[in-house]
Amino acid sequence: MFLVTHVALRRIGGRLCLDDQTCAGLDRWGENFARITYTGIDAGAGPPAVGEASTVWRPVDDLACADRLSVVALPEAYRIATFAARYAGTRRRLTDLVRRSRYLCYTLGSLAGDWGGVAALESIRRRRPYAVWFDRVEHEVIRRTGTDAPLRRRMKNALTLPLMVRYHQHLIARSHLGLFQGQDTFRTYAPHARNPFCVYDTHTTRDDLVTETALADKCRALLKGEPLKIVYVGRADAMKGPLDWLDALHRARQSGMRFTATWWGDGPLRETMQARAGELGLADCVALPGFEGDRQKLLAAMRAAHLFLFCHRTPESPRCLIEALVCGTPLIGYGSPYSEDLIGQDGGGRLVRMDDGNALVSGLTDLDRDRAGLAGLIRAAARTGTQFDEDTVYRTRAELLRRYL
Repeated sequence: MFLVTHVALRRIGGRLCLDDQTCAGLDRWGENFARITYTGIDAGAGPPAVGEASTVWRPVDDLACADRLSVVALPEAYRIATFAARYAGTRRRLTDLVRRSRYLCYTLGSLAGDWGGVAALESIRRRRPYAVWFDRVEHEVIRRTGTDAPLRRRMKNALTLPLMVRYHQHLIARSHLGLFQGQDTFRTYAPHARNPFCVYDTHTTRDDLVTETALADKCRALLKGEPLKIVYVGRADAMKGPLDWLDALHRARQSGMRFTATWWGDGPLRETMQARAGELGLADCVALPGFEGDRQKLLAAMRAAHLFLFCHRTPESPRCLIEALVCGTPLIGYGSPYSEDLIGQDGGGRLVRMDDGNALVSGLTDLDRDRAGLAGLIRAAARTGTQFDEDTVYRTRAELLRRYL
């Protein structure tokens, strides 16, 4: 198998490292394929960049599949001039890897510096079947998060985003398999693919599922009238709506709702969140502990919570919603095709239209008053969560690759 991604590769202490979630995924791929060639973006050596502050790094030679894994660092080239300078040499490397590999899968995401797109062009030239993988609608993410960017960046986006859309449609149309994570991505790209599939990505296992004992304890405490426990896990970034999150909590508290809420995660808006929480008088009931690298601690926090409150503002497919359901914690937040699809069959949440703060606050306070109904949502979330474990999702994708490539 040959995977081309945008994931950062970094040398730490002389060892080549990837983030822990990518490493977990590679181990699952290793259970389904005899050999794996994996490419990421060379992030150099030394301390992590600012945007990688929340990353837990693992040496790739510690992976269970390390003896069958080849990791190739490709150059960072997101600027047009750099991309042009590094294009020919990198395409030659990709050509050789395409030639030597059986199953080809490329993550696409941009224009300049998008080596997955270059590998797809080479595959088309060689008439080799390949798969494309999208985990979010990249042009929409850039458009929505760039509204406050400097004028030069907004002008660049206005010129390049239409090109990006057409480029991706071209590569999708010539692929033999489209793997689109969540309904937001699927609905955008599936019309251009010959074999589109909506897939999900998670690194939870069967062992992570909330137990019946834990569910019963949570519901029992809820019905006794204790303050609601609310949680979120993710970066404090504009696309996650952290200020909407605080505003909803502030207004719910004004209406008389008692709660404690915790946002686990670092990010560029964490200090802004801290200041805003103080201004709103939430410092005694809202905690912002920052990054937590202990995954089991985060799962335990989600299992203990009564609600997972989120205000995502872009078409993406965040794993945290799946992890909350696995932990038996219902979702309340802005609806999207992705979140609506997650709970569409077995339930496990209450969703409102994006930017409808009034409906979000009403949803919170209604659930606080209807504790029996909330206990039912908790059990529905746990039922929904049983369908998500990494062994199953990676096996399903491996079967699709074999069938269509």
